[in-house]
Amino acid sequence: MNNFFRGIIAAWGAKKLGGGCLSTIVIFIIIYTLLGKCGNESRAAETNSTAAKTTVAICNPK
Repeated sequence: MNNFFRGIIAAWGAKKLGGGCLSTIVIFIIIYTLLGKCGNESRAAETNSTAAKTTVAICNPK
């Protein structure tokens, strides 16, 4: 996710959920980091899924 949009979404969420100055800052940091981790996991899953698509030959011994 783009850092600009992460900041906008985190600021909106912090404004809605925060009560005071310090809690708003803490909530902003938490939301911002969670949005950053969410984007990284989806990219990691895409690269792992392409690596998992290998062809395996199974021989049936008689």
